[in-house]
Amino acid sequence: MSGTLQVRDHLLNELETGVRTGEALIRKIRPEDWDFRPQDNFRSLLELVHHFVLIPASDLAIMQEKSEAEVGEIEKSLSGVEDPERLAATFRQNFETYKAYILSISEEDYLNRSTKAFYMEHGHLQVQWQIETVTHVFHHRSQIYNYLKQLGHEVSFFMLYA
Repeated sequence: MSGTLQVRDHLLNELETGVRTGEALIRKIRPEDWDFRPQDNFRSLLELVHHFVLIPASDLAIMQEKSEAEVGEIEKSLSGVEDPERLAATFRQNFETYKAYILSISEEDYLNRSTKAFYMEHGHLQVQWQIETVTHVFHHRSQIYNYLKQLGHEVSFFMLYA
C-alpha cells in the first residue's frame, strides 16, 4: 500500500474515533438538555448535535459539488429528531457512506481531483476535503463535550479517546 493510501486510512481512522466518541457523547444527552444554549449567540445543544451528526453527509455533498439547495436539504433532514439513539445511528451511517466514497476514489483522484464548494471561488483537492471533514468533526465534538460539562454530565477527557 502506498504512503498516500496509508495517510488516507489514518485520517479515516481518526474520523472514526471522532464518530465513535461523538456517539457516546450524544447518548449522554437527556431530553431536558436539548434547549441548552451557553450564550444567546450560540447554537442550542439540539442545533449543534444536528449539525455534528450531519457533517459527514453535508461535507460529502460539498466535496461532490452538490448545490446549495441540495446541501440545505441534508442540513434540514434531522428537523424534529431528538432521540439520541437515532441521532447516533444516523451519525454512524453518514460516516459509513462518507468512508465508502473516500475508499472508492483512486489514489490519483484523491491527490489531484479538485472540487469546488458552492460557497467558494476555488476548489480543494479530495485529500484537503478529507482533512477538513476530520477537523470539522473534532471541532464540534469539542463543543458538545463542553456543553455537556456545563450541564453537569459526567464526562472526562479520557472518553474522547476510548
